[in-house]
Order: sequence, then C-alpha cells, then structure tokens
Amino acid sequence: MPRALDLPYRQIHLDFHTSGAIRDVGAEFDPREFARTMKEANVNSVTVFAKCHHGLLYYNTRRPERHPGLKRGLDLLGEQIEALHREGIRAPIYVSLQVDEYAAQTHPEWVARRPDGTLVGPKPLGNPYPWFTWHVMDMSSPYQEYLAEQVREILKLYHPVDGMFFDMCWDQPSCSKWAIDAMRKAGLNPELEADRLRHAAEVSRQYMARFHKMVRSASRGATVYFNSRPLHLLRRDIPYLEQVEIEALATGGWGYMYFPINVRYARNFGKPYMAMTARFHKGWSDFGGLKPQIALEYEMLQGLAHGARCSIGDQLHPRGRLDKAAYETIGQVYAKVKAAEPYVQGATPLSQIGVFLLPPEQTNTNSRFHRTAEGYTRMLQQLQHQFEIVDAESNFEKFELLILPDALRLDAALVRRIRSYLKKGGKLLATGSSGLSEDGKSLLLPELGIKPAGESPFSTTYIRFGRGADRDVPKTDHVMYERGMRVVPQRGTTVLATVVEPYFERTWEHFSGHAQTPPDKASRYAAAVIRGRTAYIAYPVFAAYAEHGNIPYRLLVRNILDRLIDQPLVRVEGPTALETTLMRQKRRTVLHVLHYLPQRRAQQLDIVEDVIPLRDVAVSVKLPARPKNVRLAPQGDRLSFGYEEGRVTFVIPEVRGHQMVAME
Repeated sequence: MPRALDLPYRQIHLDFHTSGAIRDVGAEFDPREFARTMKEANVNSVTVFAKCHHGLLYYNTRRPERHPGLKRGLDLLGEQIEALHREGIRAPIYVSLQVDEYAAQTHPEWVARRPDGTLVGPKPLGNPYPWFTWHVMDMSSPYQEYLAEQVREILKLYHPVDGMFFDMCWDQPSCSKWAIDAMRKAGLNPELEADRLRHAAEVSRQYMARFHKMVRSASRGATVYFNSRPLHLLRRDIPYLEQVEIEALATGGWGYMYFPINVRYARNFGKPYMAMTARFHKGWSDFGGLKPQIALEYEMLQGLAHGARCSIGDQLHPRGRLDKAAYETIGQVYAKVKAAEPYVQGATPLSQIGVFLLPPEQTNTNSRFHRTAEGYTRMLQQLQHQFEIVDAESNFEKFELLILPDALRLDAALVRRIRSYLKKGGKLLATGSSGLSEDGKSLLLPELGIKPAGESPFSTTYIRFGRGADRDVPKTDHVMYERGMRVVPQRGTTVLATVVEPYFERTWEHFSGHAQTPPDKASRYAAAVIRGRTAYIAYPVFAAYAEHGNIPYRLLVRNILDRLIDQPLVRVEGPTALETTLMRQKRRTVLHVLHYLPQRRAQQLDIVEDVIPLRDVAVSVKLPARPKNVRLAPQGDRLSFGYEEGRVTFVIPEVRGHQMVAME
C-alpha cells in the first residue's frame, strides 16, 4: 500500500447510506467483480463503509447496530478491503460521526438540543426531500464513547487500516444536560450564543484529537480526515488531518466556484489535498442520476490542474453491485487523469498574488462561500493571474503583490507585517474598507495615500474612469451597486477614477424612476487611486462582481493590476472562460489550460455537456531561463517557441477541454 502522504490520484468515495428497512443488503455482492470493476475503471483507492448515517454497521460484529438486512455471515466491509488489496487498491474506511439515526432512536437523550429544548434534526413526521433528514448527535454526551467503541472494534478487526474518513464533523452547538454542564465547568455561559459556539468548537477540537490519536496509534501509516469542517478553519484543524479533501459537488449545491476558491487556500499547508466530486447528476444518493462525462472530466482535470488528487463519489446499490455505466464513465475520465499524472506528481503551484481570506468571524459559515471570495476568484481567474489565498500567518514575501479584499479588518500585528512587506518592495491593492479603521474614518496603512471620511451615505453611486484606468471601458459613468467608502487623495496620490454621487438616496419619501437615482455631478471623492506600489479602490469591488457580474468592475481591477505588475506570470490570448494554472516540478514548469463552459440549463443547476475546442491559442509565460524544449503534455509533441526578456512564447495548436504544456 502507498505511504500515508503518497496518496493515489484516482479515488472513489463509495457511499452506502442504506435504510434498515431494506432487507437484501449485499445479496448480489461479488468481491472479485467489485474489485475488478474498480481496477478496470483505473481506480487506485476506494473509501469503503463501516458505518453510515443510519448508524448501521456493515461488518461482522455482535453489536446490535449491524445492519439487520445485511446478508447473514457477510462481512461486507472486510471482503471489500480484502478484494481491493488483492488488486493493489487502497481502502480507507468511512465512519459517520455526528449523524447516527440508530443511536438517535435508541438514545434520543444523546441528540443535540437547541436552546428551546427541541432536538437537532427533522420535526416529528417530517422527512423533507432531498437533503437533510438526519438527527445530529451531541458529542458532549455518552454518544462519543459509544462511537469510540465502534471505532476501536473497526481498528482491531481490520488492522492495519489504510485510513479513516470521519464524516459530519462540524461544530454542533447543543443545550443538552451534558453540554450545559461542560460549559459551566469551563466558565462559559450557556445562555450566550457566542459561548455555545465556543464550546462546540472546543468539543470538535477534543474529539478530533482523540480519534486522530486512536487511529494513528493503532495503524501508524493510516490517513485520518474529518469531513464537513469549514475549510476556512484549516489553520486550526490541520494538526488532526493527514490530507485535505475538498468536497465540491458542483451540481449538488456547491456550484462551480466552490472548488477553485477553496483549493487556493487548502494547498498552503504542506498536506496532500483532494478534489472530491460525484458521478451523480445532482447530489449524494442521486440513484439513477449520471453526470455527463464531460462535466466529470472538467471537475477532475480542474482539480489536477491545481495539483489536487482526484476523488469521485458514488453510492453502492443496497444489493452490492456497482453501476456498470457509471464505472465506464469514471474509467474514461480516470484514463485521462492517469495519463496526466507524470506532469502533476510533486508539482507545486506558482503564484504571483496573495489574496487575503476573510477570517472566520467575517465569513458566513452557513453559506457555501463568501461573496468576496467568489468575486476575486472569478475575476483573477478570468484575468489569468496566478494567485493563492492567504491568511495572517502566511508567508507574504513569496508574492509580488497582496490584495486586501473588500472588508478585511487588520489588527496591529497584521498592519506591522503588511507595512514591513511594503518596505521590502512588495505591492498592495486594497478595496472597500480594508486598510481602514472599523468605522472607516481612520487610515491604518498610510502607504495607500488617502484620507478616509467614513462610509458613503449613498447605497448606489457611479464610477467615472480616468486616464490610467479607462482602457477598454466605455466612456460613461458606470453604476456601482454596492455601498462604498468616502476617501479623498493625499498629495502625491494619483486619482484613477472619481465617484459621481446621485441626486439623492432613494427612499419611500423621494425616488426617481424604476431603479437607482441618476448621477448628479462628479464629487471630490476618489473611486480608485494609485500611489507608488500601492493602489486602493473605494468599493467592495469583488463582492460586487460576484453579485452583479458588471464587467467594468473587472476592467478596473485589471487596469490597476497592469500598472502594479509589469510582468504577469501568464498571458493568454483567448476568451475569459479560459482557466490557467502554472505548476512547477523539479525539472519543468507545466502550464494547464482549461476551457469548459458550465451553462445554467436548469433553475438551480449548471451543466457541462460540450467541449468547444479553441485553436491557435497564443501564450506567454514568465520564466527565469530559456527552456530546452516546450512540449504538449501528455502527447509529447514539440512546439516551436521564442524566448525574450524573460518570457517564453508559443502557440497551442488546440485546446480541447484541457491541455498541458511542459517547459523543460
């Protein structure tokens, strides 16, 4: 089996959430056919089930939680592991952690409770389709020891395990008698929501530390992962993880921006990271729903382009037979991944820009992603900039430019670090209230060259682009749909765009027309400025771009970045739908170019069905030395190229979905 940190690139996450009312579980299971199907589909790791959300077990055990419909004498888990290992396929084990319907029904006192005393889970007689139908257990209660007994048994029966995947592991507040008692002992007030959340976070930290130690002590080389955790908490959670799995079912509610946002943060922690999607048309357990092969290909090759391992989710039919059509599709996708692996193994991303992650207290953890993160990811991706998402503890010095997006609050320590970075030659773009005091009336970074006057009284204003920021921008005043800050330039600061304020704020008392009040005259306030190596935009431009998609916002950022960055890492002549990533291996630099087009073909669903090839795509890449050769990968075809002033130039004959170019 592979070493713990040498994770395979072609994985299957095999769900098996199977009701106790189904009575023919495993009746058609053939271990040889099971493993052979995986092998033929180019799979080299399968996460198999010990315990599902129904709280039922799928191995030979005397515990009463063994699935009542599991074929007599069948050790489904054990036979899966044995058959997969015979084919050289890794087999980590899945355990549902906080969701356990069996325990909820037999021990309802262990279920987490809301402040009003109701149980966290479905209402009586309620089971809404399609998603959350489960009770959530309280890890402060005796349920944690009940779970630990199950895990100990699994670790003993299947020693040594390849890994453990614990699911449903968020911070769950609870007002059970055990949780309240623990909060009081810790000096917390159960009546305060903030203290309940603090206690929930501490409970999660404690159980992650406990189960991580349990698994690693029993099986030294095993991987451990706790799923369903907010990825912005990775800095806190990473000691308990051997890898990071970015669960991102684009058609299951995550959308096509969740993965590219989170991978740029997840890849900063020195652990293998994974792109997890599913073969379903929609979300988990979508029996009969098969995603188009092109969509599955895009989701996996996009992951590969960021240096991620690949994982495709499936759900085994209760009788134990894999879906032939699904694995034919998976096999074709994984054949492409397999061919690309020599060009991604050991590769690390090359990035020129570091964009700050808004800290957890500024992030809505109930949403799939924050508008600001979606906005800067969309924008910078469309502009072909190579960037990472960073936090206050990251290494800034490796980036040519930092972006403080929209509403980043700076403490004294972070201000010092940023100012030190600027003194060493770094560059900076701040937007919205970033770099200002919380009330927006004081400047924390004098290098920005502005004098702030607080938040604008107008919810909607207009931007008049000036020289240096107006390239490709139509000559008119462009509406800004989000409230900005009022700032005036200091002496020596160049104004790139001016705020035009409306006649008045639209209210019930006075309004004009159907939408925003028309623009009046140019104000004394700046919409965008530049001063030396720093620039500032007075609006939450990234959140505005995510919400409204107004192209002048992207042009404003592009034109400012062009002034700050003389030589971007990558330049591509192509449509904005192109995605590029630049990765570095020991002896080569690899450029990934992707061109897939998700389309909104259903009210809540983006679908990728067609590949529209691009031909004769001109590319320029910043490299410190002339390469010996430039080749298409994995095809191996040589490309003619030029090298001048630190840039290699070439033309890709065709991009059909995904194309790599290796510069040796």
